Amino acid sequence: MTAELVRGQNHPLSRSRVEIRVSAHTPVLALVSAGDDAGRLPGPEAVAHPGARALAGLEVPGELSGRHRFTVDLDSVGPAVHRVGLVLVLPPGGPVRFGAVPAPYVAVAEPEGAEIAGYTLTGLDSETAVVALELYRRQGAWKVRAVGQGYAAGLGALLADAGLPGPAAVALAAQVMATAPPEPAASAPATAVTSATATAAEGATPTAPAPAAHAEAASAASAEVVMPMAPEAAAPAPAAPAAPTSVEAVMPGAASAAEGAVPASVEATPTVPQGVRVSREVPPAPPAAQPPDPYVEVSGSASGDAPPTISYAHPRRRPTSAEPPEPGPQRAQAPGPGEPPRPVAGDAAGWSMEERLYNQVWGMFEDLARTVSAYRGAVEFADARMDRELGEALSDPRQRLGGSGNAARDAARERRDELVDRARAVLDRDLAQLVAETEVVEPALPAPYARWDSPVWHDGRAAALPEESPLALRLGDLHLPERPDLRIPMLMRLPLERGIWIDNGRTGSEAAMAMDTDRLRLAAMDMAVAHAVRLLAVHPGGRYAVHVIDAAGAGAASLAPLVRSGVLAEPPAAGPGGVTRTLAALTRRVDLVQMALRAGAPEDLPPDVDTAGQLLIVHDFPHGFDDRAVTQLRYLADEGPAVGVHLLMVADRDEASAYGPLLDPLWRSLMRLSPVPDSHLADPWVGHHWTFEPDLPPRGSQVLDRALDRIAAARRRPRP
Repeated sequence: MTAELVRGQNHPLSRSRVEIRVSAHTPVLALVSAGDDAGRLPGPEAVAHPGARALAGLEVPGELSGRHRFTVDLDSVGPAVHRVGLVLVLPPGGPVRFGAVPAPYVAVAEPEGAEIAGYTLTGLDSETAVVALELYRRQGAWKVRAVGQGYAAGLGALLADAGLPGPAAVALAAQVMATAPPEPAASAPATAVTSATATAAEGATPTAPAPAAHAEAASAASAEVVMPMAPEAAAPAPAAPAAPTSVEAVMPGAASAAEGAVPASVEATPTVPQGVRVSREVPPAPPAAQPPDPYVEVSGSASGDAPPTISYAHPRRRPTSAEPPEPGPQRAQAPGPGEPPRPVAGDAAGWSMEERLYNQVWGMFEDLARTVSAYRGAVEFADARMDRELGEALSDPRQRLGGSGNAARDAARERRDELVDRARAVLDRDLAQLVAETEVVEPALPAPYARWDSPVWHDGRAAALPEESPLALRLGDLHLPERPDLRIPMLMRLPLERGIWIDNGRTGSEAAMAMDTDRLRLAAMDMAVAHAVRLLAVHPGGRYAVHVIDAAGAGAASLAPLVRSGVLAEPPAAGPGGVTRTLAALTRRVDLVQMALRAGAPEDLPPDVDTAGQLLIVHDFPHGFDDRAVTQLRYLADEGPAVGVHLLMVADRDEASAYGPLLDPLWRSLMRLSPVPDSHLADPWVGHHWTFEPDLPPRGSQVLDRALDRIAAARRRPRP
């Protein structure tokens, strides 16, 4: 039976040789792109079109037609090819947009046999080029995904979005249009592909909006958008204006092209401040499309301004030699014919195992979001169709008064239940695969990504501090109500590109309102301390410093382990005088480092400037802050991350309401987290509301004390 897909849904392929079928109501060009695991094209030669029809394992049609058929041998594509995309383009002289013609239909089928999966490209409007679907490789198995991503600017914009430089994308698009042959006279426009299941797919889920549109839809309820930073070729869409409530986006991003480059050699450079992006030894690569910010907030303020796009190129993640990357894990064989292969930890792209695990986690995040979206869309369609059929039955007086009305209602409910059961079966299959993958990935995560109860923190593997800074940091877990026990680690890239705000107010969520105020504040401060200890434990010794502002001394109980171990840069600042001194010192550091970088002499900093990364924990803001201190805090939040000064605030926004809109930019610039489970996050693909749960050390555990002992011992050793 043909699987009718909706946008974003995927379906496994049980065979490696498949046939692509296109049915449109107007002549179109059928192109194929062969990209890496991020969907990026290595060059114009990775696109098959009428002027260069053949790629490894496939050959696209050479004619312009309303119907296309061609075979793809997935076993013959190169090992570097992970995504094979089908692109449809309107040629010159025909319809000027896909919205002016009936929706095209594409399918993946057995060669000269039955269809495996089909997709109707509904919702297109001004687009002239569209990525219809893609065949992608995951854990050694191939799947098909309905994409439906259109481009009003045409083929050139599509190719540029896939990673080709602007001039090359424009030149290739012009070449394709110039070599497009006329449609054969014998060919007639394709007839519409209609069936009950195809109609269901069209109505199941409306066209998925762009990430910004998702955020706009999700903002109807207070949420923050959580996006994985999986490798994405496309740059983020502009953020939509915020609604009266807030939505924050949490996206994963992957290493940029510069990170994957392997320079032959890199000369030693002077020490620069930790977290500062300075690279004078390697000329920068041509700019590529940057992935979206994993934690982008669309604030609910009146202004609706969104924070700027952030580059996720890790400053110390460029290889310093021509050595090959670490070998990947051995792929597991499928247990039987037609069954998916067993999951393997680290089965993703990346230079190191740490990077591969990072990308794999965000791949799991995306898969879970999309499969749940397909299920929810199918349920919504089934409910809507049942309501429509019931309305039609009740609108006929003869059916209302006779027995036929009851039969029509029962039949409508049965059809609804059948559709929901089929959708649930597909969801359960995908969830079972993700659970199996989680079971092998979670134990393999390194200390920066691992839960506090993971063996990596207890069996001695984290006994020594690392020699290089990590790629990301675990902040907690995310899950959906369809499978609460399936937890996805929430990872945030390092160095921190934006501050963190742990909300200790009781108005943030129902769980917070049900909790005692003192307990909630204690939990928030314990969460901040746990994040600070993790940051110190996963950085090289002496390469990260922590400052604390606790003006009223209310966080003394939670801060006791940090104070007792002596890992703080200085004792917690108390009172207005301590607040002023700490902020003045960090502001001076930001100013000096900025001036040194602008002058091109980061090695000429004064000897009293600590080049280590700095984390400032602010508790009970705005207690002890005057207007000047508030201005300095905002300055650190805006300018600090670029020069290695990062902010972690534990505060209740309501307590700072006296400042009015003055502090709105500060709250928008911070990533809001909750010390209790809270559904304030949403993903960037479909806008699900995810429940965030913080990762805290087990009750009664000594894991923080042991970690602090290792950090203190490393600090006593001289720093290289």
